[in-house]
Amino acid sequence: QVQLVESGGGLVQPGGSLRLSCAASGSISGINGMGWYRQAAGKERELVASITGGSTTNYADSVKGRFTISRDNTKITVYLQMNSLNPEDTAVYYCNAKIRARPGLVWRDYWGQGTQVTVSS
Repeated sequence: QVQLVESGGGLVQPGGSLRLSCAASGSISGINGMGWYRQAAGKERELVASITGGSTTNYADSVKGRFTISRDNTKITVYLQMNSLNPEDTAVYYCNAKIRARPGLVWRDYWGQGTQVTVSS
């Protein structure tokens, strides 16, 4: 069983910062790319940022220069540092990872339960 657990969401004022964490646990033979998605009320889920096993990063244009994704392989954890937050960033943020649970099994996408980020004055 593989589990991804997000934390760090909350309520902040515009211009504030939050740091999201996503820790993976369980049966993990290999872990490849990881990323953060978000879904605002009434909107489709969208990719916010991703990071490869080689630490190559990609960002949505709307967050580029404000958000930073990173990973700690010793803790099997991915982070999203969010600065200069604005109300348009309000959404449920989901962690995603491509994981092979055991040798011989296929690579699968796993999702966290989501953490709410609300930016409001």
